[in-house]
Amino acid sequence: MKRAAKTAGIFGAAVGVAAAGLATAFAVERVLVRRSVNAPGDPYVEEPFGDQQFDAERTVTAADGTDLHVEIVEPDEPNDRPTIVFVHGFALDMGTFYFQRKELAERGEYRMVFYDQPGHGRSGKLQSGTYDIAALGRSLAAVLESTVPDGHIILVGHSMGGMTIMAFAEQYPEWFGNRVTGVVLMSTSAGLIDKAQLGVTNLVARASAPFFPLWDKAAHLGGGTIDRARVASSDLAWLLTRRYGFGEAKPSATLVTFVESMNSKTSVETLTKYLHTLYTHNRFPALSALRGVPVLVVVGDRDYLTPVTHSEEILKHLPEAELLKIENSGHVVMLEKSEQVNAALIPFLEKIT
Repeated sequence: MKRAAKTAGIFGAAVGVAAAGLATAFAVERVLVRRSVNAPGDPYVEEPFGDQQFDAERTVTAADGTDLHVEIVEPDEPNDRPTIVFVHGFALDMGTFYFQRKELAERGEYRMVFYDQPGHGRSGKLQSGTYDIAALGRSLAAVLESTVPDGHIILVGHSMGGMTIMAFAEQYPEWFGNRVTGVVLMSTSAGLIDKAQLGVTNLVARASAPFFPLWDKAAHLGGGTIDRARVASSDLAWLLTRRYGFGEAKPSATLVTFVESMNSKTSVETLTKYLHTLYTHNRFPALSALRGVPVLVVVGDRDYLTPVTHSEEILKHLPEAELLKIENSGHVVMLEKSEQVNAALIPFLEKIT
């Protein structure tokens, strides 16, 4: 009895200390967030993120029944340039290509297609029940068949979007060199995810990796509860987004908020079901389909999620590809360093069109 009481006392004390620590941590976090958000000189305060024009929108239904939200931007005048199809990454949506869409639309030279991946943005949940990269490749195929029935295509993928392109290449290699005449891979990996930090410390990554397959059940049973907890800890989420999404010590608070808003709209069910497929992703053989097709690989030198070594590994399989490393940039390189990304992207497009 005494031992039980002593154990209970120790446990209660530990809980009390933990609760006090969390309360203090959240208080500090809120102060840091407020200071960041209210910092003067943010160049993007007036930027209308999430509010971009399009000429047409449609719902594309994938082979498994998943409804995908698609937006299309037409060129000023009809031309024979390739259609550029943008494929976003994990826990984000088509808004991640905000600055690329903005500049290319102002030029008015290219037809562009954007869509939200299954379970993200305004698209429905993956109806097949299997959240894997292969299914994302089939979803991309459905978008291409519906929105670009003929003509050349340039695929641009960020993070999981790049993996989606690789899965598409694995399943439909005949498209490359024939219909697909260019590929841009941003902050992505062909199969080294088990060596990445996945947004946490090395210690936590090593400890949690074996449990990724179990998170699916946790999400199914307690997804709503976890989602509510995410809302309650939004300040912490904002700081983690800044830490692991960006490379600059003090990135634009407006950009951080924009990225976190995309993160927060993605359900925990979607997050956990995709984590396992990201962890087991291996598409190095699929890169063979891209040989002979111009490829541009872009990565930030401070990307903690898909580090530079992942892009360098892609180059080993595609030695003719171009590699652009952008200094002081993290995982959302196309937002954080949009001018530098666009300065490389546009000449690449012009060279192959």
